[in-house]
Amino acid sequence: MNDPGLIEDLLSSSHTIAVLGYSLRPDRPSNSVSRTLRRHGYRVIAVNPALGGAIVEGERSYERLANIPKEDEVDFVDVFRRGEFLDAVVDDAIAAGMKAIWFQLDLGNEAAARRAESAGLRVVWDRCTAIELRRLAGAR
Repeated sequence: MNDPGLIEDLLSSSHTIAVLGYSLRPDRPSNSVSRTLRRHGYRVIAVNPALGGAIVEGERSYERLANIPKEDEVDFVDVFRRGEFLDAVVDDAIAAGMKAIWFQLDLGNEAAARRAESAGLRVVWDRCTAIELRRLAGAR
């Protein structure tokens, strides 16, 4: 978990990211990080049951990871949910056949991240994709 090589690999080789816990509110971190990801050329798929399949920034949203069509080929899940929900998030990611999962800052429930890793998912824990993108850009 949190291997610097994994962080760089995910950010440099990924094209499609499912943002779980996406909010339409512009003041929410999931929204601002998604904007940053789009500006860096990533395709962002919003995942939130409250969105009910709405079109978000030109992409259909989904209620659960398992509802995203396999042909959309999600490279990793960027998680914006509180710790008490992370066990269910990991279950959904495993059921959906996700390859990697990235848990944002200060979520709590590191045991869920370890369980995801034990199930074979590549895991980044307690890091922000937007911050890591800026860090990598600065290192180049």
